[in-house]
Amino acid sequence: MTSFADLQLALPIQQALTEEGYTTPTPIQAGAIPHLLQGRDLLGLAQTGTGKTAAFALPALHRLLTQPRHASPKGARVLVLAPTRELAAQIDDSFKTYARHMKLRHAVIFGGVGQGRQVEAMRRGVDVLTAAPGRLLDLIGQGHIDLQDLEVLVLDEADRMLDMGFVRDIKRIVALLPKNRQTVLFSATMPKAIEELAHSLLNDPAKVEVTPPSSTVDRIRQAVMFVKSEDKRAATLMLVKNDKVQRAVVFTLMKHEANKISDFLNAEGVRAEAIHGNKSQGARERAMAGFRDGSVKVLVATDIAARGIDVDDVSHVFNYDLPNVAESYVHRIGRTARAGRDGWAVSLCDAEQRAWLKDIEKLIGKPIPVVTDHPLHSDEAQNSTMRPPVLGGGGRGRNQPRGGGGQRPGGGGGRPGSGPRNNGGNRSDSRPSGGRPGGGGRPSRPRSK
Repeated sequence: MTSFADLQLALPIQQALTEEGYTTPTPIQAGAIPHLLQGRDLLGLAQTGTGKTAAFALPALHRLLTQPRHASPKGARVLVLAPTRELAAQIDDSFKTYARHMKLRHAVIFGGVGQGRQVEAMRRGVDVLTAAPGRLLDLIGQGHIDLQDLEVLVLDEADRMLDMGFVRDIKRIVALLPKNRQTVLFSATMPKAIEELAHSLLNDPAKVEVTPPSSTVDRIRQAVMFVKSEDKRAATLMLVKNDKVQRAVVFTLMKHEANKISDFLNAEGVRAEAIHGNKSQGARERAMAGFRDGSVKVLVATDIAARGIDVDDVSHVFNYDLPNVAESYVHRIGRTARAGRDGWAVSLCDAEQRAWLKDIEKLIGKPIPVVTDHPLHSDEAQNSTMRPPVLGGGGRGRNQPRGGGGQRPGGGGGRPGSGPRNNGGNRSDSRPSGGRPGGGGRPSRPRSK
């Protein structure tokens, strides 16, 4: 299959693709679209940046064109579930782009904004609804959405939705859908939980797998710098001021730390914006717009907020904090080296996060090269043998995934000598999440179910 013309999509869709400069399908598109056009369920394994949105959007639009009918009031013909509001908004934009030459009623639903416009958009029904699970369930419960006539269900980034604790929400939504539907599940990784979810949702699915996680990681040049905790800001400034850094994402564990680093970089003459769950939708959209147009050089983000960063020319990812869940490292560094480009991922590791680095190296199957020829190198961090403390208690902490996971350490963390934090706005919006290392030791990694 060498061109989109070979896929025999409806002419209005082909015209939009031509205008967008699409000529050759990516591997996930070439593999998935023929199965979906035949009406089969599909399990797709692909990283972000491989063109998977078009892989499910184009067949869905073809179905709408070739099998025309009006959506029922408060209903939708196609439902796409996404883990974050940024990703949901981007998927909705993609549908709008591909459907520019057809009449398409579409809506996007997520939390963090008022529901009035979302309710009004659903009143007469839509062809395509893209939604985050939490707000969708809220509106279903209020009687504003009825999905009993749904034809196509797409779960995008299913592994991330499970990481964020949405598995129960997904099952509740699916229980409200007709059994006679087409179901599509895309995931970057295939842990046992995704296998079980796919088995419960998909009927004799086709399976398409491209760019396994290891090959994506292999395309990214990785490095780690061992530094003291108090030197991390200076190290971050040194890194982002490098002339080779065009656009960079800096990751933190905590929302308040993201704000502080953004303020610090701006004070040092580097245009930066923070993006996390406590930011309003408008602020997040403005930050992303600035990042895309180049007026913002550095985006400082927590894990969940960054999942929706779909920008092809991110040259560098910097981990100010290492993630306390190793799998998040692969998701983070996947913000660079997109669309076939190369990229850099540099992690700052202090003594307390040394154990997390070992977990990451075990996951990716190789050691991350160490850079020592810099003025902030710390032998103490490099040789640290610190381990997370074993915390007592067994219940689910606030903001932990439903149905299990580890317990959040009481009171957060903070730098050594600081008092406990009890402000929910100072917590990371990662799920599972841990506090900022420090004080009485690092937070424990979430237990597996």
